[in-house]
Amino acid sequence: MIAFLGMGLLGSNFTRALIKKGEKVQVWNRTASKAKALEAYGAKAFDHVADAVKGADRIHITLKDDASVNEVLEQAREGFKPGVIIIDHTTTSTSGAAERTELWKKRGYTYIHAPVFMGPPNALESTGYMLISGDPALIKKLEPELSRMTGKLMNFGPASNTAAGIKLIGNLFLISLTAGLSDALALAKTLDIPAKEVSNLFESWNPGSMVSGRLKKIMEGDFSQPSWELSMARKDARLMMEETQKNGVSLTVIPSIAALMDKWISKGHGNDDWMIISKGVPSEK
Repeated sequence: MIAFLGMGLLGSNFTRALIKKGEKVQVWNRTASKAKALEAYGAKAFDHVADAVKGADRIHITLKDDASVNEVLEQAREGFKPGVIIIDHTTTSTSGAAERTELWKKRGYTYIHAPVFMGPPNALESTGYMLISGDPALIKKLEPELSRMTGKLMNFGPASNTAAGIKLIGNLFLISLTAGLSDALALAKTLDIPAKEVSNLFESWNPGSMVSGRLKKIMEGDFSQPSWELSMARKDARLMMEETQKNGVSLTVIPSIAALMDKWISKGHGNDDWMIISKGVPSEK
């Protein structure tokens, strides 16, 4: 039997999918009505979290942050079955994931962090990506059941907090991507170009296909053979900012990048590949 704690959009859809697969699921949520709503799909809701975990072989968690995970687990502890496995899908800090792994091990229970790149529809359809890292034997044991919950289970090795770090890295990229798209739409608006035309551009030209190649170049660290010189990229950034400033519009991402470009150019790297800025702030030496 499974207990699921946290009936937000992700947790509730995970629960519905598990029930469809024939699992018995006991649920709890801080706002009890959200857990109660899952009874329409076959879950059993509890007002007290310690009651919700009684008899469970696996406890899944989808909460807000480290503090909420720690608080809920402490409250649930008195209901833990010996040998229960706690699987935490919450996006948390890397230190929190490591500390909880050790804490619950000392207390005689198993905790493992398995954050996800999954929206509510993915949770319901068992698609998307689930990340995991930690004890290899435990992961091997859990793999069949966790694989049923997602499109792909990605194992990042034996460190208990690597999956937590990978999730933060992925989310950083998503935040940066969205901010970049916001800037693109802002520039389009100032140029009287309809947003639909921006959409048409990205439907035909997919810059996402460049990610692996650019990451490889960054990791290699050789920027002496440019495909786009830093000075030219900086000129384009200037044009972007000038076009938006004419209309009183401020960009979010580009000004910060331009400032970093200026620092590298001042150090004599204007003719290098523009991706040299991936090295961060240049040394003062």
